[in-house]
Amino acid sequence: MHALLSAFAPIWMLTATGYAVGRSGLLGDRAEAVLGRFVFHVAMPAALFTMVSGARLDSFANSSMVAFAAGTVLVCVLGFLAAGRLFGRGTADRAIGSMTSGYVNSANLGIPVAVQVLGDASFVAQIILFQVLLVSPVILTLLDTGTGTGPTAAGARSGSGKAVVFRRMLTMPVRNPVIMASLLGVAVSALGLRLPHVLAHSCDLLGAAAVPTALITLGISLNARPAAAGSTELAPNTAQPVRTEGAGRTARAEVAVTVALKTLLQPLIAFAVGGPLLHLPEHQLLAVVLCSALPTAQNAFIYAQQYKLDTRPARNAVVASTVVSMATLSLATWALGATGS
Repeated sequence: MHALLSAFAPIWMLTATGYAVGRSGLLGDRAEAVLGRFVFHVAMPAALFTMVSGARLDSFANSSMVAFAAGTVLVCVLGFLAAGRLFGRGTADRAIGSMTSGYVNSANLGIPVAVQVLGDASFVAQIILFQVLLVSPVILTLLDTGTGTGPTAAGARSGSGKAVVFRRMLTMPVRNPVIMASLLGVAVSALGLRLPHVLAHSCDLLGAAAVPTALITLGISLNARPAAAGSTELAPNTAQPVRTEGAGRTARAEVAVTVALKTLLQPLIAFAVGGPLLHLPEHQLLAVVLCSALPTAQNAFIYAQQYKLDTRPARNAVVASTVVSMATLSLATWALGATGS
Protein backbone atom coordinates (compact mmCIF):
# COMPACT_ATOMS: atom_id res chain seq x y z
CA MET A 1 0.00 0.00 0.00
CA HIS A 2 2.90 2.34 0.76
CA ALA A 3 4.21 1.84 -2.78
CA LEU A 4 0.84 2.84 -4.24
CA LEU A 5 0.62 5.90 -2.02
CA SER A 6 4.08 6.97 -3.18
CA ALA A 7 2.99 6.63 -6.81
CA PHE A 8 -0.26 8.56 -6.28
CA ALA A 9 1.21 11.37 -4.16
CA PRO A 10 2.61 13.49 -7.05
CA ILE A 11 -0.76 13.33 -8.84
CA TRP A 12 -2.64 14.62 -5.82
CA MET A 13 -0.03 17.26 -5.03
CA LEU A 14 0.06 18.71 -8.55
CA THR A 15 -3.73 18.62 -8.90
CA ALA A 16 -4.09 20.33 -5.51
CA THR A 17 -1.54 22.93 -6.59
CA GLY A 18 -3.58 23.61 -9.71
CA TYR A 19 -6.72 23.95 -7.62
CA ALA A 20 -4.99 26.46 -5.32
CA VAL A 21 -3.66 28.42 -8.29
CA GLY A 22 -7.10 28.55 -9.87
CA ARG A 23 -8.75 29.47 -6.58
CA SER A 24 -6.35 32.36 -6.05
CA GLY A 25 -6.67 33.68 -9.60
CA LEU A 26 -2.88 33.89 -9.76
CA LEU A 27 -2.68 33.09 -13.49
CA GLY A 28 -5.81 34.94 -14.55
CA ASP A 29 -9.14 33.86 -15.99
CA ARG A 30 -7.66 32.30 -19.14
CA ALA A 31 -5.11 30.09 -17.39
CA GLU A 32 -7.00 26.83 -17.93
CA ALA A 33 -7.48 27.44 -21.65
CA VAL A 34 -3.90 28.63 -22.26
CA LEU A 35 -2.26 25.82 -20.29
CA GLY A 36 -4.51 23.28 -21.99
CA ARG A 37 -3.46 24.52 -25.43
CA PHE A 38 0.18 24.41 -24.37
CA VAL A 39 -0.15 20.77 -23.30
CA PHE A 40 -2.09 19.66 -26.38
CA HIS A 41 -0.18 21.59 -29.06
CA VAL A 42 3.35 21.76 -27.65
CA ALA A 43 4.33 19.66 -24.64
CA MET A 44 2.33 16.48 -25.33
CA PRO A 45 3.50 16.20 -28.98
CA ALA A 46 7.11 16.62 -27.82
CA ALA A 47 6.68 13.89 -25.20
CA LEU A 48 5.02 11.50 -27.65
CA PHE A 49 7.63 12.10 -30.36
CA THR A 50 10.46 11.43 -27.91
CA MET A 51 8.85 8.25 -26.59
CA VAL A 52 7.81 6.76 -29.94
CA SER A 53 11.01 7.65 -31.81
CA GLY A 54 13.10 5.80 -29.23
CA ALA A 55 10.90 2.69 -29.00
CA ARG A 56 10.85 -0.59 -30.87
CA LEU A 57 7.58 -0.71 -32.77
CA ASP A 58 7.36 -4.50 -32.66
CA SER A 59 7.55 -4.59 -28.87
CA PHE A 60 3.80 -4.80 -28.26
CA ALA A 61 3.13 -7.86 -30.47
CA ASN A 62 2.73 -10.46 -27.71
CA SER A 63 0.07 -12.38 -25.76
CA SER A 64 0.10 -9.99 -22.81
CA MET A 65 -0.76 -7.10 -25.09
CA VAL A 66 -3.57 -9.15 -26.65
CA ALA A 67 -5.16 -9.53 -23.21
CA PHE A 68 -4.70 -5.85 -22.37
CA ALA A 69 -5.99 -4.74 -25.79
CA ALA A 70 -9.07 -6.95 -25.46
CA GLY A 71 -10.06 -5.23 -22.22
CA THR A 72 -9.31 -1.79 -23.60
CA VAL A 73 -11.24 -2.23 -26.85
CA LEU A 74 -14.31 -3.82 -25.26
CA VAL A 75 -14.54 -1.23 -22.50
CA CYS A 76 -13.98 1.66 -24.91
CA VAL A 77 -16.83 0.38 -27.08
CA LEU A 78 -19.08 0.01 -24.03
CA GLY A 79 -18.15 3.51 -22.88
CA PHE A 80 -19.01 4.90 -26.30
CA LEU A 81 -22.38 3.13 -26.33
CA ALA A 82 -23.21 4.09 -22.74
CA ALA A 83 -22.46 7.77 -23.35
CA GLY A 84 -24.86 7.78 -26.30
CA ARG A 85 -27.67 5.46 -25.26
CA LEU A 86 -27.76 6.13 -21.52
CA PHE A 87 -26.81 9.80 -21.42
CA GLY A 88 -27.72 11.13 -24.87
CA ARG A 89 -24.25 12.31 -25.81
CA GLY A 90 -23.24 13.23 -29.36
CA THR A 91 -20.41 11.61 -31.32
CA ALA A 92 -17.62 13.79 -29.94
CA ASP A 93 -18.75 13.47 -26.32
CA ARG A 94 -19.18 9.74 -26.83
CA ALA A 95 -15.56 9.59 -27.97
CA ILE A 96 -14.54 11.23 -24.69
CA GLY A 97 -16.79 8.80 -22.82
CA SER A 98 -15.03 5.96 -24.60
CA MET A 99 -11.63 7.37 -23.71
CA THR A 100 -12.46 7.95 -20.04
CA SER A 101 -13.70 4.35 -19.83
CA GLY A 102 -10.67 2.60 -21.29
CA TYR A 103 -7.63 4.87 -21.68
CA VAL A 104 -5.31 4.16 -18.75
CA ASN A 105 -2.93 6.56 -17.02
CA SER A 106 0.08 4.61 -18.20
CA ALA A 107 2.86 7.18 -18.03
CA ASN A 108 2.91 9.19 -14.83
CA LEU A 109 1.09 6.55 -12.73
CA GLY A 110 1.58 3.27 -14.60
CA ILE A 111 5.37 3.50 -14.59
CA PRO A 112 5.87 4.05 -10.82
CA VAL A 113 3.22 1.44 -9.95
CA ALA A 114 4.83 -1.12 -12.28
CA VAL A 115 8.29 -0.44 -10.89
CA GLN A 116 7.10 -0.78 -7.30
CA VAL A 117 4.85 -3.83 -7.75
CA LEU A 118 6.23 -5.68 -10.78
CA GLY A 119 9.89 -4.79 -10.54
CA ASP A 120 10.15 -3.17 -14.00
CA ALA A 121 8.10 -1.01 -16.37
CA SER A 122 8.75 -2.74 -19.69
CA PHE A 123 5.11 -3.75 -20.15
CA VAL A 124 3.96 -0.19 -19.45
CA ALA A 125 6.15 1.02 -22.32
CA GLN A 126 4.28 -1.37 -24.63
CA ILE A 127 0.95 -0.04 -23.35
CA ILE A 128 2.02 3.53 -24.04
CA LEU A 129 2.84 2.60 -27.62
CA PHE A 130 -0.48 0.79 -28.03
CA GLN A 131 -2.49 3.74 -26.73
CA VAL A 132 -0.55 6.38 -28.64
CA LEU A 133 -0.39 4.61 -32.00
CA LEU A 134 -3.70 2.74 -32.07
CA VAL A 135 -6.21 4.07 -29.53
CA SER A 136 -5.54 7.81 -29.71
CA PRO A 137 -5.93 8.12 -33.50
CA VAL A 138 -9.36 6.45 -33.32
CA ILE A 139 -10.51 8.75 -30.50
CA LEU A 140 -9.17 11.84 -32.24
CA THR A 141 -10.81 10.85 -35.52
CA LEU A 142 -14.16 10.57 -33.75
CA LEU A 143 -13.58 13.91 -32.04
CA ASP A 144 -12.64 15.59 -35.31
CA THR A 145 -15.66 14.12 -37.08
CA GLY A 146 -18.04 14.94 -34.26
CA THR A 147 -16.92 18.56 -33.88
CA GLY A 148 -16.41 19.39 -37.58
CA THR A 149 -17.71 22.89 -38.30
CA GLY A 150 -17.69 25.34 -41.18
CA PRO A 151 -16.84 23.35 -44.33
CA THR A 152 -18.34 20.16 -42.93
CA ALA A 153 -21.63 21.83 -42.11
CA ALA A 154 -21.72 23.59 -45.47
CA GLY A 155 -20.87 20.34 -47.25
CA ALA A 156 -23.67 18.54 -45.45
CA ARG A 157 -26.17 21.15 -46.58
CA SER A 158 -25.01 20.90 -50.19
CA GLY A 159 -25.12 17.11 -50.19
CA SER A 160 -21.32 16.60 -50.15
CA GLY A 161 -21.01 16.13 -46.39
CA LYS A 162 -19.54 12.62 -46.63
CA ALA A 163 -16.81 13.77 -49.00
CA VAL A 164 -15.89 16.65 -46.70
CA VAL A 165 -15.80 14.41 -43.63
CA PHE A 166 -13.62 11.91 -45.50
CA ARG A 167 -11.28 14.71 -46.58
CA ARG A 168 -11.05 15.96 -43.00
CA MET A 169 -10.15 12.45 -41.82
CA LEU A 170 -7.39 12.16 -44.41
CA THR A 171 -5.89 15.53 -43.51
CA MET A 172 -6.29 15.14 -39.74
CA PRO A 173 -2.69 13.93 -39.18
CA VAL A 174 -1.47 17.22 -40.62
CA ARG A 175 -3.90 19.27 -38.53
CA ASN A 176 -3.57 17.36 -35.25
CA PRO A 177 -0.25 17.83 -33.40
CA VAL A 178 -0.66 14.67 -31.29
CA ILE A 179 -1.05 12.38 -34.31
CA MET A 180 1.58 14.23 -36.33
CA ALA A 181 4.15 13.89 -33.52
CA SER A 182 3.35 10.19 -33.18
CA LEU A 183 3.71 9.58 -36.94
CA LEU A 184 7.02 11.46 -37.02
CA GLY A 185 8.20 9.31 -34.11
CA VAL A 186 7.17 6.16 -36.00
CA ALA A 187 9.13 7.31 -39.05
CA VAL A 188 12.26 8.04 -37.02
CA SER A 189 12.02 4.68 -35.23
CA ALA A 190 11.34 2.71 -38.43
CA LEU A 191 14.30 4.31 -40.21
CA GLY A 192 16.60 3.71 -37.26
CA LEU A 193 17.55 7.38 -37.06
CA ARG A 194 19.15 9.00 -34.04
CA LEU A 195 18.37 12.61 -33.30
CA PRO A 196 21.19 15.06 -32.61
CA HIS A 197 21.77 15.39 -28.89
CA VAL A 198 20.71 19.04 -28.75
CA LEU A 199 17.38 18.31 -30.47
CA ALA A 200 16.71 15.16 -28.44
CA HIS A 201 17.47 16.93 -25.16
CA SER A 202 15.25 19.86 -26.10
CA CYS A 203 12.35 17.49 -26.84
CA ASP A 204 12.95 15.72 -23.53
CA LEU A 205 12.78 18.98 -21.59
CA LEU A 206 9.67 20.17 -23.40
CA GLY A 207 7.93 16.79 -23.14
CA ALA A 208 8.65 16.61 -19.42
CA ALA A 209 6.31 19.57 -18.96
CA ALA A 210 3.29 17.73 -20.40
CA VAL A 211 2.16 15.67 -17.40
CA PRO A 212 2.68 18.25 -14.63
CA THR A 213 1.08 21.00 -16.69
CA ALA A 214 -1.89 18.74 -17.52
CA LEU A 215 -2.38 17.99 -13.82
CA ILE A 216 -2.13 21.69 -12.93
CA THR A 217 -4.74 22.41 -15.61
CA LEU A 218 -6.96 19.66 -14.24
CA GLY A 219 -6.68 21.20 -10.77
CA ILE A 220 -7.58 24.65 -12.07
CA SER A 221 -10.69 23.20 -13.72
CA LEU A 222 -11.96 21.92 -10.36
CA ASN A 223 -12.79 25.53 -9.47
CA ALA A 224 -15.54 25.59 -12.10
CA ARG A 225 -18.93 26.11 -10.51
CA PRO A 226 -21.81 23.90 -11.65
CA ALA A 227 -24.90 25.61 -13.03
CA ALA A 228 -27.71 26.16 -10.58
CA ALA A 229 -30.46 23.57 -10.57
CA GLY A 230 -33.28 24.47 -12.93
CA SER A 231 -31.21 27.00 -14.88
CA THR A 232 -30.35 26.86 -18.55
CA GLU A 233 -27.00 26.77 -20.30
CA LEU A 234 -25.73 26.16 -23.81
CA ALA A 235 -25.01 22.57 -24.69
CA PRO A 236 -21.45 21.97 -25.96
CA ASN A 237 -21.06 22.48 -29.73
CA THR A 238 -24.65 23.62 -30.10
CA ALA A 239 -26.58 26.84 -29.92
CA GLN A 240 -29.52 25.22 -28.14
CA PRO A 241 -30.13 25.87 -24.43
CA VAL A 242 -30.54 22.76 -22.33
CA ARG A 243 -32.18 22.39 -18.93
CA THR A 244 -29.80 21.60 -16.09
CA GLU A 245 -32.54 20.53 -13.68
CA GLY A 246 -31.58 17.09 -12.46
CA ALA A 247 -28.27 17.38 -14.33
CA GLY A 248 -26.32 16.74 -11.15
CA ARG A 249 -27.90 13.31 -10.70
CA THR A 250 -27.30 12.41 -14.33
CA ALA A 251 -23.71 13.64 -14.17
CA ARG A 252 -23.02 11.50 -11.11
CA ALA A 253 -24.56 8.49 -12.81
CA GLU A 254 -22.41 9.06 -15.90
CA VAL A 255 -19.24 9.26 -13.84
CA ALA A 256 -20.24 6.17 -11.85
CA VAL A 257 -20.74 4.14 -15.03
CA THR A 258 -17.43 5.36 -16.44
CA VAL A 259 -15.49 4.59 -13.27
CA ALA A 260 -17.07 1.13 -13.00
CA LEU A 261 -16.09 0.35 -16.58
CA LYS A 262 -12.58 1.67 -16.07
CA THR A 263 -11.58 0.33 -12.67
CA LEU A 264 -13.67 -2.86 -12.46
CA LEU A 265 -14.75 -4.22 -15.84
CA GLN A 266 -11.55 -3.48 -17.78
CA PRO A 267 -9.25 -5.44 -15.41
CA LEU A 268 -11.83 -8.25 -15.16
CA ILE A 269 -11.90 -8.63 -18.95
CA ALA A 270 -8.11 -8.55 -19.08
CA PHE A 271 -8.00 -11.26 -16.40
CA ALA A 272 -10.54 -13.43 -18.24
CA VAL A 273 -8.64 -13.18 -21.53
CA GLY A 274 -5.16 -13.45 -20.05
CA GLY A 275 -5.96 -16.25 -17.60
CA PRO A 276 -8.51 -18.82 -18.81
CA LEU A 277 -8.07 -18.07 -22.53
CA LEU A 278 -4.36 -17.33 -23.03
CA HIS A 279 -2.97 -19.01 -19.88
CA LEU A 280 -0.42 -16.28 -19.23
CA PRO A 281 2.24 -16.95 -16.58
CA GLU A 282 1.40 -15.48 -13.16
CA HIS A 283 3.75 -12.52 -13.42
CA GLN A 284 2.51 -11.55 -16.89
CA LEU A 285 -1.13 -11.93 -15.82
CA LEU A 286 -0.50 -9.67 -12.83
CA ALA A 287 1.07 -7.07 -15.12
CA VAL A 288 -1.90 -7.16 -17.51
CA VAL A 289 -4.54 -6.89 -14.78
CA LEU A 290 -2.63 -4.28 -12.78
CA CYS A 291 -2.15 -2.02 -15.80
CA SER A 292 -5.77 -2.50 -16.88
CA ALA A 293 -6.88 -1.31 -13.43
CA LEU A 294 -5.01 1.99 -13.73
CA PRO A 295 -7.27 5.07 -13.62
CA THR A 296 -8.30 7.29 -16.51
CA ALA A 297 -5.50 9.36 -18.02
CA GLN A 298 -5.74 13.14 -17.77
CA ASN A 299 -5.38 13.21 -21.57
CA ALA A 300 -9.15 12.68 -21.74
CA PHE A 301 -9.73 15.98 -19.97
CA ILE A 302 -7.22 17.78 -22.21
CA TYR A 303 -8.84 16.39 -25.37
CA ALA A 304 -12.31 17.42 -24.22
CA GLN A 305 -11.04 20.88 -23.41
CA GLN A 306 -9.27 21.40 -26.72
CA TYR A 307 -12.27 20.23 -28.73
CA LYS A 308 -14.49 22.64 -26.75
CA LEU A 309 -16.64 19.91 -25.23
CA ASP A 310 -18.15 19.66 -21.77
CA THR A 311 -15.04 18.90 -19.68
CA ARG A 312 -16.87 18.00 -16.47
CA PRO A 313 -17.48 14.29 -17.23
CA ALA A 314 -13.84 13.74 -18.18
CA ARG A 315 -12.52 15.83 -15.29
CA ASN A 316 -14.70 14.05 -12.72
CA ALA A 317 -13.91 10.62 -14.19
CA VAL A 318 -10.17 11.29 -13.93
CA VAL A 319 -10.44 12.33 -10.29
CA ALA A 320 -12.93 9.64 -9.24
CA SER A 321 -11.18 6.78 -11.03
CA THR A 322 -7.87 7.83 -9.49
CA VAL A 323 -9.41 7.59 -6.02
CA VAL A 324 -11.14 4.25 -6.67
CA SER A 325 -8.10 2.73 -8.39
CA MET A 326 -6.09 2.88 -5.18
CA ALA A 327 -8.43 0.16 -3.87
CA THR A 328 -8.66 -1.86 -7.10
CA LEU A 329 -4.89 -1.79 -7.67
CA SER A 330 -4.32 -2.98 -4.12
CA LEU A 331 -6.93 -5.71 -4.58
CA ALA A 332 -5.36 -6.88 -7.87
CA THR A 333 -1.91 -7.00 -6.27
CA TRP A 334 -3.21 -8.94 -3.26
CA ALA A 335 -5.31 -11.38 -5.32
CA LEU A 336 -2.72 -12.23 -7.95
CA GLY A 337 0.41 -11.84 -5.84
CA ALA A 338 3.23 -9.38 -6.50
CA THR A 339 5.59 -12.05 -7.75
CA GLY A 340 7.91 -9.49 -9.31
CA SER A 341 8.50 -7.43 -6.20
